[in-house]
Amino acid sequence: MSDAEGPTIAPATVDDVDDVTDLWIALAEGQRRHGSTLLAEPNRTAVREWVARSVVTGEILVARDGEADDDGPIGFVGFSLDREGYERDRVRGTVSNLFVVSERRGEGVGADLLDAAERALAAAGAEAVALEALAENDRARAFYADRGYDRHRVELTKPLSESADGDPTEGDAGTGTE
Repeated sequence: MSDAEGPTIAPATVDDVDDVTDLWIALAEGQRRHGSTLLAEPNRTAVREWVARSVVTGEILVARDGEADDDGPIGFVGFSLDREGYERDRVRGTVSNLFVVSERRGEGVGADLLDAAERALAAAGAEAVALEALAENDRARAFYADRGYDRHRVELTKPLSESADGDPTEGDAGTGTE
C-alpha cells in the first residue's frame, strides 16, 4: 500500500498484538503532556484486547520498514465504522488511534497510515471520517488540518475539585451568551 521507498502499510497480524500494545502505551504516555486523562500501563490489558479484536476484524493497520521487518511495527492506526447505534445522515468511519514512533515522525509514515485507514473505511462504506485530537496537541491538530480535517465538535471539561485558592469551583453551565 506504499511506495517502494517508504514503509509498508499492512493489516496487523496476531504476531503484532504485543508490539502494537506497546506502541499504544507509548502513545498514551506521550499524550499525558497534552492533557490526556488516560493512564498508559493500567490500560495495557484492555488495550491488548482491543488490538487483538481489531486484528480479527481487520480494523488496525501497521507500518513497517520492509516486508519482513524483524524490529516490529514503526506505527499503527486503528479505525472502524461508527457503530453508536444512532441514525445519521451519512455513514461515518472513526480513526481511534494513530501513532508513529518518535524517531520516524516527519517522514510521512503517519500520512501513509491515515490514507490507508481512509481507503479501508471508504471501501467499507464510510462517507466521512471522524477523529479526535487533544486541544493542547498543536502538532496533531495541524497534521489533521493539513489533511482536510475540520473542527466539528468541541469537548469541554471541568475539574470538580477545589480551586487553587481553596474555594469550591464556581461557575454555571453557561448559555453561550455573556
